[in-house]
Amino acid sequence: MRLRRLRGPSLAVLAVLALGACATTGTDTPAADGSSNAEAREPLAAGLDYAANPDPFPSTYRGLPRQNMAIVGGTVFDGAGRKIENGVVIVTDGRIAAIGDASTPVPSGHQVVDARGRFVTPGIIDVHSHLGVYPSPGVSGMSDGNEATSPNTAQVWAEHSLWPQDPGFNTARAGGVTTLQILPGSANLFGGRGVTVRNVPSVTMQGMKMPGAPYGLKMACGENPSRVYGGRNQSPATGMGNMAGYRAAFIAAREYKAKWDKWREDGEGSPPTRNLQLETLAGVLDGTVLVQNHCYRADEMAMMIDLSKEFGYKVTAFHHAIEAYKIAPLLAREGICADMWTGWWGFKMEALDAVEANAALVDAQANSCAVIHSDDAELTQRLNQETAAAVAAGRRIGMNIPEERAISWITLNPARSLGIADQTGSLEAGKRADVVIWSANPLSVYARADQVFIDGGLAFDRTNPAYQPVSDFELGQPGFGASAANVPQGAR
Repeated sequence: MRLRRLRGPSLAVLAVLALGACATTGTDTPAADGSSNAEAREPLAAGLDYAANPDPFPSTYRGLPRQNMAIVGGTVFDGAGRKIENGVVIVTDGRIAAIGDASTPVPSGHQVVDARGRFVTPGIIDVHSHLGVYPSPGVSGMSDGNEATSPNTAQVWAEHSLWPQDPGFNTARAGGVTTLQILPGSANLFGGRGVTVRNVPSVTMQGMKMPGAPYGLKMACGENPSRVYGGRNQSPATGMGNMAGYRAAFIAAREYKAKWDKWREDGEGSPPTRNLQLETLAGVLDGTVLVQNHCYRADEMAMMIDLSKEFGYKVTAFHHAIEAYKIAPLLAREGICADMWTGWWGFKMEALDAVEANAALVDAQANSCAVIHSDDAELTQRLNQETAAAVAAGRRIGMNIPEERAISWITLNPARSLGIADQTGSLEAGKRADVVIWSANPLSVYARADQVFIDGGLAFDRTNPAYQPVSDFELGQPGFGASAANVPQGAR
């Protein structure tokens, strides 16, 4: 993928956080002190029960240096439907402390950031990104996002392919993107787990990983899995084969989960043998792993909803969802987000029946969740413009969409789609201070992100090269052309 690069200080100046991990094991021998069987089995469970350690690759995210501040004088879109002229946003200890009009008091000791003549929004959230797993440079050696070896690869995790020095993270940040869901590709019925990351410079995946964010399982319906595997003379080769493959996998997952539930309850015998593929699908069944479902056509989305009811799980979001407008009431009733483009269509048959007002038509339903996403290293830099195009398309067919509501399509609604709306997505007291100050109305083609704050730390400043990070990859090899003795020890 092609993208424009910004220059600035290297990641090499960042301190590398130490990583550590530990595990305990034990036996199921009854305790001598008379404790219960469950208590005696705790060490064993910690070592063998997958549910005892649901995230063995823990986040080391610490956030950027920050200071308390008050952003004053700008037009504020809070992401939750409010527009405040001459607004004030108070940030304390990396959290939104207060938001209001000009009468909102500024606490003593807070730095005042003048936003007069500009606009203030929450940070943009891109729910469908492949940055880091399909990075730039886009060479085959870095194409790491599709484990296209079997229709079911639920056992793989995108974070294990994520290259944190992808320059695309820097250019996305310059477009106001503060949080992304990095997904595996869509060659498979079950493509694997996605990971939600904070868009900060880091030399490790763990340094970007959002603490506590739920995992998502990438599923794909339609042409992709049947095309990839049908061409190899294996199932699935048709829509029928797709549905049969989902059902067989969830039958196996249900049996796997039942075995673990029984063992946890009675503790008899050895625990079931762990199966990484079925662990992810069992996570879907118990609600700890969210379903992020690549699906274009209305009829196939309706079938996937029926599938979810057959096995008792919930679809969190349909991605791409080009025909979401046809079933907008159904999506709203089921509480399913539609994560969409505005202008991408026609590149294959299932993408043919598109309308630019798709997001507007979905949004018109009560309790809807319309989201604009990218799926592209360049589009992620301009999600505000993609949103503006969707608003304009809605207005052309007579829909009056307030700008302050449309901003939720790239802020609060994507946070809902990722299960992190209690943490970010809107400028509300207690939430993370993910804030963008725009040079103009963000729904204008002329708007640029002037400053981007993540957890209250300045992550990008268009006027200050010190806050325009560039990856080590872009800077080249440290000490290239010099002897090894001249290369700093930490760079070897």
